[in-house]
Amino acid sequence: MLRLPAPAKINLFLHITGRRANGYHELQTIFQLIDLCDWLEFAPRTDGQLILHSDLDVPPEHNLIIRAARALQQATDCTHGADIWLDKHLPMGGGIGGGSSDAATTLLGLNHLWQTSCSIDQLASLGLSLGADVPVFVRGQNAWAEGVGEQLTPVSLPATDYILLKPDCFISTGELFSKESLTRDSAITTFAAYQVQPSTFGNNFEPLAKMMYPAVAQALDYLSAFGQPRLTGTGACVFMPVDTSVDVAQILAQAPCQGWLCQSLDQSPVHQLLS
Repeated sequence: MLRLPAPAKINLFLHITGRRANGYHELQTIFQLIDLCDWLEFAPRTDGQLILHSDLDVPPEHNLIIRAARALQQATDCTHGADIWLDKHLPMGGGIGGGSSDAATTLLGLNHLWQTSCSIDQLASLGLSLGADVPVFVRGQNAWAEGVGEQLTPVSLPATDYILLKPDCFISTGELFSKESLTRDSAITTFAAYQVQPSTFGNNFEPLAKMMYPAVAQALDYLSAFGQPRLTGTGACVFMPVDTSVDVAQILAQAPCQGWLCQSLDQSPVHQLLS
């Protein structure tokens, strides 16, 4: 048995800088890993079958865990299978990369369990075929991201505590992208500029999310009394850095939705455990 975490991420900012001819959007963002995690357990099978044990009602063909395992099997001609148990803690549809992180942990865990000897670069390439956010979890480092999110440059970020709230709604990423009022021409910037004045960097999806989803607006308005909250990804989760000057327990107790106190990570705990 191999038990591994699948950590969440937050986008410290998210700018859309253009659109490609194929319809995909160019973006710039910073991925910050945090210590809120799903957990996966893997046990090898000799019959080649992939069996997911989970309470989630997601068909196998749409489940990123099974899709990741199949991709690794096919890429390496591996005849092994696995029983996989998912202990789900990350909220679905929250913009914190839960499904992508589960897929990345599956690639890393089964590569280790099956001894398929894929490099991190090879696993990240497989991950990109599953979703733009998967490679950052495979590489397991905080990163400045460009392109569609796949061009990753590792960055060093200060240790920070965050309050994370999950409004009681499910945001349609496709619907946000389809809105004509979405800002798609943010100026291209640099990590150095972010370091100088991070408070001026926002999330292009936040105005739309606030307008279309009242629960998101409520969570952001609530946290704004204590600091500068942000939407992560396309939402619905919102986050805010905190320090010892605020009463975190009270903020969470009175929050309008489920919330957590999270700590930033320098490196994915998956890599630490597998090393």
